[in-house]
Amino acid sequence: MKLNDLIITETDNWVALNKPSGLLSIPDREGKEISLKIMLKEKYGDIFTVHRLDKDTSGLIIFAKNEAAHKWLSQQFEERQTVKIYQGLVMGSLAETSGTIDKAIAENPAHKGTMTINRQGKHALTDFELIRDFGVYSFVQFRIHTGRTHQIRIHMKDQGNPIVADPIYGDGKPVLVSSLKKKFKLSKNVEEEKPILGRLALHALKLGFTDMDGKVIELEAPLPKDMRATLQQLEKRK
Repeated sequence: MKLNDLIITETDNWVALNKPSGLLSIPDREGKEISLKIMLKEKYGDIFTVHRLDKDTSGLIIFAKNEAAHKWLSQQFEERQTVKIYQGLVMGSLAETSGTIDKAIAENPAHKGTMTINRQGKHALTDFELIRDFGVYSFVQFRIHTGRTHQIRIHMKDQGNPIVADPIYGDGKPVLVSSLKKKFKLSKNVEEEKPILGRLALHALKLGFTDMDGKVIELEAPLPKDMRATLQQLEKRK
């Protein structure tokens, strides 16, 4: 994995990247796994965390290159002035085609590192809009107004539509072409079918903020190949 292949755009003050699923945004407590921040430090020296994505979530993430930019960008995230758009596949059909989920989230005391809906938790606000209903799955766009840990994942679980292949809040099962195609057959030399989508089906698509010179910045990280391929198969099935 080459860092330069992940960079969408950069300025003297910040760098925006399309993070692949499976890569940590920042080092974890054990510090054994490679993270995007460590890769950036090797290239730039000083690098500052503005926000983060879950390890299994792909998509747009921004890091600051200096303290002034870090303060400027972090303030916009904290004051909810940024536009954060995600897309994802969820299980089943939505009860409503659009709406807002306003449910506080707190850490789950029974399972460390996971979250749960809790009135005493932190305010969490997610807008959702159906893009395409495939029956077994639905393709949904989200806008999050707050940045809570696992926010979209726990909100969609609460709605009864967990994110596809979510190992914590869903069934964790990958998407197989054989489950979508009635007449699917494995190639003669292949013993076991590989999933078309074997990871959390959630992608940070767009990010909007105001740069230090007052210019409005709108960035986009295109959907990754595995999600595009899954949507194509679902369209064929439909």
